Amino acid sequence: MTESPRIRPYRVEDRPALDDICVRTAHNGQDSRPHYADPSVFPDTFAAPYVHLEPELAFVLDDGEGRAVGYIVGTADTVRFARAFRTDWLPLVADLHPEPSGPPSTPDENIAALLHHPERMVLPELAAWPAHLHIDLLPEWQGRGYGRGLMRTFLTALRDAGVPAVHLVMAVANKPARAFYDRMGFEEIAVPMDDSVVCLGRTTADPGRP
Repeated sequence: MTESPRIRPYRVEDRPALDDICVRTAHNGQDSRPHYADPSVFPDTFAAPYVHLEPELAFVLDDGEGRAVGYIVGTADTVRFARAFRTDWLPLVADLHPEPSGPPSTPDENIAALLHHPERMVLPELAAWPAHLHIDLLPEWQGRGYGRGLMRTFLTALRDAGVPAVHLVMAVANKPARAFYDRMGFEEIAVPMDDSVVCLGRTTADPGRP
């Protein structure tokens, strides 16, 4: 009998599904494959390092048949994570996505540059929001309350670990995502960033609200 969709902790065997979800939602919430020569640079930058370094903070939406169709990943401590990304993760994938020798000149190189500079995550303006996250769901699973459930699960895990607040960085062009984060109580944080992205944050208190 097929079970109902449910949120559960990440398992190692979910990794291919997480990579696929990330690729299919990485281009401002849309499929990145038509726009990038090697879209695997997205999960290698924004999903896989989190389940490798902090699997205890990774949760998936299970479709009821064991397949992950959405996920939330993140870190409780961005400063610590950036260091571990440099020493423990980057050596595993650096050769797959070479660092551009100069200013990035292609969409792939733009993301590869981010991969090779994890220190970009550490900004003094974000000290009060030490955790950060990434959340993605396949399009057919969006708008059904599952994103809210994933977010609440993640916020609860952070709160229980004594982490006071969390931030995220998102593309300004992804209007549906911004509406979701607004509903979840995230507010804009003033940080020096490219105009194409915005930083949002919220406390981990009362994860079930709004």
